[in-house]
Amino acid sequence: MPRSVNSVASRKRRKKILKAAKGYFGRRKNVYTVAKNAVEKGMLYAYRDRKNNKRNFRSLWIMRINAAARLNGMSYSQFMGKVKANNIDLNRKVLADLAVNNPNAFKAVVEKIK
Repeated sequence: MPRSVNSVASRKRRKKILKAAKGYFGRRKNVYTVAKNAVEKGMLYAYRDRKNNKRNFRSLWIMRINAAARLNGMSYSQFMGKVKANNIDLNRKVLADLAVNNPNAFKAVVEKIK
């Protein structure tokens, strides 16, 4: 009996990798074995950096809230402690947005918790 090789599936698998490597430089975009390594590495970076992105944004929000709180005579830790104590259900993302785009509203939040 002749050997049966599923070349349709093999080609599809290779084309999928090469399509994902579109835009890469040099042999990374058109040589399967090189592209496969590049795509795998790229996917690892993408996975890792989706987590890092969340950390970076939280850090940014904290910096913005801290700066705005200090303009109103409080430190970040005092401000967040009093926000939690007064049951104000605004997360850091919203507070940072208020601090940057609507300082008067942020000041009103500070006045409410003082």
